[in-house]
Amino acid sequence: MRDPRAQVLERAAEQLLEGTSWLSDARLHEEAVLSALARLKPGRRIATNVEFYTALLLHGLGLSTTWFTPVFALGRLAGWLAHVREQVANGRLIRPESLYVGAEGRRLEPDGVSAGVSEPGAT
Repeated sequence: MRDPRAQVLERAAEQLLEGTSWLSDARLHEEAVLSALARLKPGRRIATNVEFYTALLLHGLGLSTTWFTPVFALGRLAGWLAHVREQVANGRLIRPESLYVGAEGRRLEPDGVSAGVSEPGAT
């Protein structure tokens, strides 16, 4: 099921970017990615998320891409602060109840690029 917020943001992007190539280009990319994901992840319903349309809107408003992440974070700040207050009030750190099942032995290179899975015994 598609996030209803994505539908609202898509309509706003349509209005703001009407007559530009940004919307048509974005739709071509969206279609290609969703098609590829349908092939790669059969049986999983993957839909475009709100950040896709938010990025289009922020671009259409003339915001520099360097501000996209801070704007994204600001929208979540109240929720993050609420989590902190809840943890302080309860006197304990709330940790997600999930297990990491990804690749082990990965390392980060100084340039910030993942070097992938290292060979056993490698440092």
